[in-house]
Amino acid sequence: MPAFAELLERLVFTPGRNAKLALLKRFFATERDPDRGVALAAISGELSFTAAKPALVRELVASRTDPVLLAWSHDYVGDLAETVALIWPEPTHRPNRPPPELSEVVEALELAAKAEIPAMLAEWLDLLDPGGRLALIKLVTGGLRVGASGRLARQALADWSGHPVEEIEEVWHGVPPPYLPLFAWLEGRAERPDPRDAPVFRSPMLAQPLEAPDIAALDHTAFRAEWKWDGVRVQASAGPGGRRLWTRTGEDLSGAFPEILEALDFHAVVDGELLVIRDGEVAPFADLQQRLNRKVVGPKMLRDHPAGLRLYDLLFEAGEDLRPLPFDTRRERLEAWFACVKPARMDLSPQVAFASMEQLAALRDGARAAGIEGLMLKRGDAPYIAGRPKGLWWKWKRAPLSVDAVLMYAQRGHGKRSSTYSDYTFGLWRPDGAGGEELVPVGKAYSGYTDQELVWLDRWIRNHTLSRFGPVREVEKELVLEVVFDAAQLSSRHKSGVAMRFPRISRLRPDKPAAEADRLEALMAMVENRPQ
Repeated sequence: MPAFAELLERLVFTPGRNAKLALLKRFFATERDPDRGVALAAISGELSFTAAKPALVRELVASRTDPVLLAWSHDYVGDLAETVALIWPEPTHRPNRPPPELSEVVEALELAAKAEIPAMLAEWLDLLDPGGRLALIKLVTGGLRVGASGRLARQALADWSGHPVEEIEEVWHGVPPPYLPLFAWLEGRAERPDPRDAPVFRSPMLAQPLEAPDIAALDHTAFRAEWKWDGVRVQASAGPGGRRLWTRTGEDLSGAFPEILEALDFHAVVDGELLVIRDGEVAPFADLQQRLNRKVVGPKMLRDHPAGLRLYDLLFEAGEDLRPLPFDTRRERLEAWFACVKPARMDLSPQVAFASMEQLAALRDGARAAGIEGLMLKRGDAPYIAGRPKGLWWKWKRAPLSVDAVLMYAQRGHGKRSSTYSDYTFGLWRPDGAGGEELVPVGKAYSGYTDQELVWLDRWIRNHTLSRFGPVREVEKELVLEVVFDAAQLSSRHKSGVAMRFPRISRLRPDKPAAEADRLEALMAMVENRPQ
């Protein structure tokens, strides 16, 4: 556990991707099995302890400390694990045993009944130093926000072992934690694990954004065009070994979309876009969001938000790897396969005909009115290559929208931002029904600003706080933020009646009076697919 705690602490406070890779690489090279495999599972989000909820941790700590002091400390620090690490009292008589190993903690949590967990946690907290306590609470509550993802961890394995990360990705989901066969292969002690027909994830091919210099140099005759649909890019893998639905980062979505999983009645791997589709029409992304991150999907949700898969590519057919083939050939194979298999809840993403870049630009300009993100351009002779190779696939998204909004609330972030107000709720003006105007929240953003702007914003928020609601601060309605976003959609879940797609802070407008910020009707006018 101490080595894992040190790794987490250094990941939190180490900026830069390469530096984090170096930390992970050293950890995997020096730690023993099974602890390094358990750490890998934790960082990748493969561990979940349903009985160890944050509320249970708070109750345990409150039993050992002053509950009021605990509440004030949590409000100031902003992170439960960090608060527990600092406030947990040193035991009068420390247990006569070493701190627990990481694998020991995980095994005990997996086997323990809920009633046994508080005593176990208390004993471990007594044995650990503050760094170890921080790691323990983050582990058991699922709060490992340390700036390292599963993909980054697998890249570190590749850097350490010399095996391509794409090979590791294809083995990854066929080997359960703590990944003993995986580490044996990477160290040259065993053959590469064979997932056989298991539905493993393959690293996707991604597109480069198309900018002005690239447009000028583009030979449009070499490319094929498709619409860029506003959903979630997924990979569906099915065969004798099972069925799975993956996001482009390898997250398993199978449980949230049982109707799609049922439709994977074939032996192939397809690449496509997950959408909510009603009567052949693509619903706004906000409808798809209702389905994401759900462990249980009821009949009403299945009926009101029917999911479908719009297919882009065919990667494997009956065990044959089609990725080395040119895109044009794979498209022909996809169309023939689709006509033969006729998979339920799926259709083909149509190719868009064009004769010039000017014509393509006009199509792209009209994408917003059709509720489409933009265009994809794919070279006809391009193989399917994992990663983001330059010049083979381009994404030409429509220009973002923007509004000037007023900062209303702020909340601390996570990880290295846990002590900084970095999450911002903003609003627009609307009539209050009494002849005046009121601000109504329209979105939340936590990106887009620079480090210097974050420091300025944090100081401004602390100096202009009106009241507190747990971790949230309400601020004076004085600061205007220019917010850019990809789309606006009607939403019954939001008080304003509208939801933004990917809002981020473009710039701070301390020069602009709050009364001159935009009105809600300006945002409503940008809503796509609005009923007439």
